[in-house]
Amino acid sequence: ESVTAFGCLMSDMWLGEFNCVSPEGFHSVLEKRYPTFSRRTQQDAQEFLICMLNELHEALKKVRAQLTRCVTDAKASRESVSETSIITQLFEGQLRYGITCLECKTTTDRPESFTVLSLPIPSKRPCSLQDCLKCFFQQDTLTWNNQIHCSWCGTKQDAAVKCTITKAPQIIIFHLKRFEWQGKHKRKLSTDICYPLSSLDLSPYSSPLCCQDTYSLCAVVNHSGFLDDGHYTAFCKHSVTKTWYSFDDAQITEIPNSSVQTDRAYLLFY
Repeated sequence: ESVTAFGCLMSDMWLGEFNCVSPEGFHSVLEKRYPTFSRRTQQDAQEFLICMLNELHEALKKVRAQLTRCVTDAKASRESVSETSIITQLFEGQLRYGITCLECKTTTDRPESFTVLSLPIPSKRPCSLQDCLKCFFQQDTLTWNNQIHCSWCGTKQDAAVKCTITKAPQIIIFHLKRFEWQGKHKRKLSTDICYPLSSLDLSPYSSPLCCQDTYSLCAVVNHSGFLDDGHYTAFCKHSVTKTWYSFDDAQITEIPNSSVQTDRAYLLFY
């Protein structure tokens, strides 16, 4: 039902019969399954996005059984199941966390898939998307309660953790972490973050085998206001004409490239 409603929304948008199209039908279907996203409450756009992508993936996925050999026994085999959909093909990437024991220097790899990368904002002063990426991918040290149990040492040890991209998705989504806890209170960071409209290069954060081109910005979700009374708008680039448009409820206007850069950016789609 959710996929059918989403398909109707896409058709209405691209047929061009209306000046504006409301996603009310799709929202109503999603609201039945996820009452959290009702019309009466304000919710987080990033949480809604992840929920929506997951819903579409679950409805459209195809299960593939892959036969893999056990290392310990050449005659034994086991089946591993991977699920693929148009959502995973477009949005899913892969990270690798290299965890190195600081005592014996042994490194173990832990893979992790993602659809949205949540980037910390390293400064209250104006900074760039590259600054946020450097902060996310910088090496971290696990000590005290965060120590790892090293299988070689046989005890808990301090460790260094380094994250790299091993598979870059066709469309990469960045979530700028503008909401943070300060003591018992949550606050919004209004830091102005400069992000490129084209030629975003992720090679400094990728493994050598991860072949990719540079990325171009195709959409921005903006959040204005505060935690409890905010308002969402979007900037989207037409995939054919390359013209940028602003979407503010039923008001849709063409905007110049210079207007796409804003200190209200919350989600970036490349």
